[in-house]
Amino acid sequence: MEYKLNAAHRVLGRLASEIALLLRGKDTARFDPAKIFHNRVTVLNTDKMRVTGKKMDQKLYRRHSGFHGGLKEKTLKEVWQKDSREALRRAVLGMLPKNRLRARIIKNMILTKGEI
Repeated sequence: MEYKLNAAHRVLGRLASEIALLLRGKDTARFDPAKIFHNRVTVLNTDKMRVTGKKMDQKLYRRHSGFHGGLKEKTLKEVWQKDSREALRRAVLGMLPKNRLRARIIKNMILTKGEI
C-alpha cells in the first residue's frame, strides 16, 4: 500500500509512532511480526514538524567510537538544523523492532523536506 502523510504542524514523536505502525503493517488484519509488509510511506514537509517542551535543547543523540573518550553527543537542534529528515528517521528507527528486519523495513519510508 502507498501512504502519504503531511508532517506540517505535527509533533515529531506522534508522527513517528504512526509511521512505524504503518511500516510494520500493524494496521492490517493479516499482520505477522516475521513478515515485511511492503507499505511505502511518503512523508512530506518534514521541515515544518514541531516538538514539544525543551526537547530541541535537551534531547541528546549519543554514539560511541569504541575508543577511550570516544563519546559523541548531538542535540536535537543540531541534527534538525543539518537535516530535519534525519531527526524523523532516527525517531522511527527507535520505534521499530531491533532485529534483522529493521533495516529492510526502514527502506520503505521516503522523507521529503517540502511538497512533491
